[in-house]
Amino acid sequence: MTKVLYEKDGRIARITLNRPEVMNAIDMDIPQELAACVARANSDDGVHVIVLGGSGPAFCAGYDLTAYAEAEGSNPGVQEMPWDPMKDYAFMKQNTDLFMSLWRSYRPVIAKVHGHAVAGGSDIALCSDMIVMAEDAHIGYMPVRVWGCPTTAMWVYRLGPERAKRMLLTGDKIDGREAERIGLIHKAVPSDQLDDEVEKLAERMAGIPVNQLMMQKLMINQAIESMGLYQTQMIATLFDGITRHSPEGMNFKQRAEDVSWKQAVRERDQGTFDWTTNRPINAPL
Repeated sequence: MTKVLYEKDGRIARITLNRPEVMNAIDMDIPQELAACVARANSDDGVHVIVLGGSGPAFCAGYDLTAYAEAEGSNPGVQEMPWDPMKDYAFMKQNTDLFMSLWRSYRPVIAKVHGHAVAGGSDIALCSDMIVMAEDAHIGYMPVRVWGCPTTAMWVYRLGPERAKRMLLTGDKIDGREAERIGLIHKAVPSDQLDDEVEKLAERMAGIPVNQLMMQKLMINQAIESMGLYQTQMIATLFDGITRHSPEGMNFKQRAEDVSWKQAVRERDQGTFDWTTNRPINAPL
């Protein structure tokens, strides 16, 4: 089954992440298929705007930790020691560039977020031009607590340094209401109004000539890129590899293998495990 769906609906292209059984978790195929769908929309003169969503209960729950964390041994995201930072960088930079196809798209992209857009899923959402969330949906990058750094680095450009630090020094998840309040997203609406709200916005954009949309997006993006976006993403992607191959990162990987990734993530997010000493916090020596 195709892991990213594409549909043209009048002047709107609809791209849908399609691994609903795992909350659209990112595997080896999704980045490539996502970028291919974006390219398809951009090659169609009849498409004016892209709506990006997720099938099933969530927009995207991040990278598939069953494959990348819980499975025993090495994989494309975790090498055997000693590790090669440039090999890891090449792998993750490719994924970052594929997510950034949304940013580079000549057609504006509206992300429609329900359920969760977390970890790598937040990277995908934040590469879009505008985000509309359900009020009860959640967004965040919890792997900053251990085993991750957001490679697209969009948090600081959307929020500024103070609020970006709040999110990335805590790993907190926030709901749609708070995401709108702090300026991370365009708008949050009740979940039963999400589809209608996105449709109104997409239809409003779809009435504008393609070249006008393209010029406005290029102009705004250029302002952000002049602030050093590419260089920041290079550092973030390198740091992401380090987080997964640091002593703490390797302890997280082993913990996921031993007790399941769900338990390891629960301990990470609740702050009950000391990843440096590799034991529960306050556990007797």
